[in-house]
Amino acid sequence: MTSIRVRLLKWLLLPLLVVNLAGAGLAYWLAGSPGRIVFDQTSILTGLVWLEAGLALLLAIVIWLALGRGLLPLKKMTADLEARSDDDLSALDQRHVPLELSPVVTAINRLLDKVQQDAKAQQNFLANMAHQLRTPLAGFRTQLEWLRQKHAGEPESAHSIALMTSSTERMIRQTNQLLTLARAEPAKFEKERLRVVELNRLVEESIQHFVEQAHRKNIDLGFNLQPTRVMGDHFLLRDLIDNLIDNAIRYSPQGGKVTVSSLHGKDGGIFSVEDSGPGIKPSEQELIFNRFRRLDDSVAGNGLGLAIVRDIAKDHGARITVEPATAGGTVFSVLFPFPILGAPSRLPE
Repeated sequence: MTSIRVRLLKWLLLPLLVVNLAGAGLAYWLAGSPGRIVFDQTSILTGLVWLEAGLALLLAIVIWLALGRGLLPLKKMTADLEARSDDDLSALDQRHVPLELSPVVTAINRLLDKVQQDAKAQQNFLANMAHQLRTPLAGFRTQLEWLRQKHAGEPESAHSIALMTSSTERMIRQTNQLLTLARAEPAKFEKERLRVVELNRLVEESIQHFVEQAHRKNIDLGFNLQPTRVMGDHFLLRDLIDNLIDNAIRYSPQGGKVTVSSLHGKDGGIFSVEDSGPGIKPSEQELIFNRFRRLDDSVAGNGLGLAIVRDIAKDHGARITVEPATAGGTVFSVLFPFPILGAPSRLPE
């Protein structure tokens, strides 16, 4: 650990020594001049003024360069902070920090640690709350199903039960999404859980659960599934696939079209969903992945689906692209890296 003051002294010491030697040399030269050349006072004064001006300019340049050199650690720390992702709360490296900046870095690290602890507490609370809600909500849905069958011949009761069932289904979906959001938090995800997964088979299984939802809106739900292997967590990938397909069906109009694909690209596996919805403005394409962000309040949802997709993609080292579809709508693509050679295909027993 060095000091900014020491760095400045190293830069200024040599120029100051040169200036002093130059001044001493000038005085010696002027002192010996009467024996050879006679100078009038005006010439001597003019020479001194020009010399002082030159030395002052030289010192100004040296000081400017020395300050720039001394502030390099601060500039580097600023660049490192700006280059971080939004969810990177790891401590700053103090090994090569100057003594003057050490208290600042320590204070920043303490603040980052507090924020990290608060974020973990929030995620744990969400996970615990969602987990505790799942069982009673499942029981409530079972009771509503029993009531629906019992009062099938009573129109008013059947209508009320249908409304309660719909509300319960929404609560169950939100609870499951909160639980998934907590599990997919990039800061908590364990890379050791990544295994080789047949992405096309996962997509094929997932699509079956959306056939009825698409049929209710008369949506043409098609797919193009090529054998595709990626490194992933089976359960989180299923959540990613479900959220993108569900989002596409929700935003597509009656009689629309949704196409789901898994492809083997040149750089890795590709999962994409193309819808025939209203499309997304370029200015909104980054914002839609924020939590609770919704483009259309008339469409049912809680604004967590794409935030979950973003976090799961980060867990898998994948990249998400959002592009306009050729016939209108939007294409969401998730680009996965190739599996690691020799990676296991399932978790150890």
